[in-house]
Amino acid sequence: MAEFRKTDKPVLVLLHGWGVNQGVWHTLLADILPTVQVLPLDIPGFGLAQQLAEPYNFDTVLAELARQIPTNSLLCGWSLGGLLAIALAKRYPAKVRQLALIAATPCFLQHPGWPGMKAAVMQQFAQSLQRDLAQTIGRFLAIQAMGSATAKSDAAALKQAIAAFPQASATALAAGLEFLTSKDLRQDFAGLTQPVVGCFGGLDSLVPAAVVCELQKLLPAAELTVLAKASHAPFISHRSAFLDWLNDWLTAATPACD
Repeated sequence: MAEFRKTDKPVLVLLHGWGVNQGVWHTLLADILPTVQVLPLDIPGFGLAQQLAEPYNFDTVLAELARQIPTNSLLCGWSLGGLLAIALAKRYPAKVRQLALIAATPCFLQHPGWPGMKAAVMQQFAQSLQRDLAQTIGRFLAIQAMGSATAKSDAAALKQAIAAFPQASATALAAGLEFLTSKDLRQDFAGLTQPVVGCFGGLDSLVPAAVVCELQKLLPAAELTVLAKASHAPFISHRSAFLDWLNDWLTAATPACD
């Protein structure tokens, strides 16, 4: 569990994506507005959160995260973390004052009229995960950086950032893929009452930028930004532009949390 000391500052909770851990945020922490207290959490089974909920499923993962999130937090989730963040905002509204999504959608799988990942790609990941866990995660990191001008160095930066923490549990990795494959939270997303912002990559191969128009239809009040040259990890490939987006949101959101 992340170290957290109660202060009067609004709390920014960061949730990482599949296959990684809170280490992905660590190079950003010094440049996030000092007016907030940052709480990077590990999803159960990832990083320092090695103890698995029993049974390990979507509901128990959400409950464990909700236990750690202070009331009235600013919640920011990337990829799988964004899917969980949407569910947390809907099921535990007192915990989430405002919601920010990074390359995340309420429904990751492609459906008629809904841009997303093809089911076959998810199945390939699930099968390869059983054969070679480390190789599968490495491939996933490469895909997350794909499309950006600095893809190779971006993937290396992701690997280095997560290497400082324990390797994810095979149970959590498999379940995380199942969450991404099976969960369709579009109705939950459309029903959110909290302010929502989002940052997406125009070259993202996992969460196509075309989904932004569909998200806007579901939640017209959402403020969604697309970084044209970014891929699935904009905070790595386009650090400066991402920090501008994040800190602009925090500047606007902070007075509402006082």
